[in-house]
Amino acid sequence: MCQQCISAGVSRRSFMRFAGAGLLSASAGFAGHALAGEDPPPSPDEALHRLVYGNKRFVQDAEAGAAGFIERRAEIAKVQKPWSIVLTCSDSRVVPELIFGGVTLGEMFVARNAGNVVDTDVLGTIEYGVEHLHVPLVVVMAHKRCGAVAAGCDAALKGTKPEGNIGHMIEGIVEIATKDRDRREGFPERVARAHALRGVKRIFLESAITAHLVRAGRVKVVPAYYDLDSGEVEFLDKSLPG
Repeated sequence: MCQQCISAGVSRRSFMRFAGAGLLSASAGFAGHALAGEDPPPSPDEALHRLVYGNKRFVQDAEAGAAGFIERRAEIAKVQKPWSIVLTCSDSRVVPELIFGGVTLGEMFVARNAGNVVDTDVLGTIEYGVEHLHVPLVVVMAHKRCGAVAAGCDAALKGTKPEGNIGHMIEGIVEIATKDRDRREGFPERVARAHALRGVKRIFLESAITAHLVRAGRVKVVPAYYDLDSGEVEFLDKSLPG
């Protein structure tokens, strides 16, 4: 885990500093935000368990998704109460609502862009989710055969840069790929995992709102990696359940 963080440009000292602050281990919930007569939202760990076991259901029986959308749509038409935020890639094969066991309407607050890049828009989206919607869990999920990661690795190997905004968007991926000395088998997968870890670090360092809630034990932020072939989600913090 720490070695992965180092490959993502995170020093051992800085990683232990923000991990020790509670980035990957906060567990208290948001009971204080529940409205009168309503069930309190899940704690960060409870929300994470839902994702872990939801993904297991997806791997074992991908057809067993959520149903009852008409009724559910009516229930949440006036208010949303999601219990997880997922930042992931815009890749059409990566659909977090399905990957995590067929969660239904109103459960997941999703931010997507090519390469699951943490930028200003994403940080603002996450802050809205954790501060105003009281979401207890944030997941930064990379995936196998990511086109943005492939472009970053190619740029690192050839010293070229894609034209237009794509070049700017993948600068962080290029930096990670350039620092990876072992560019043999598994190179893009290592870069994708390191990019997810780096995204977690950026959320903590660049979003004071989220960092405060993490330190208060109200939010957990975790990196993850989705395997397109197996359907499995690997949570990159080895202390997580499952």
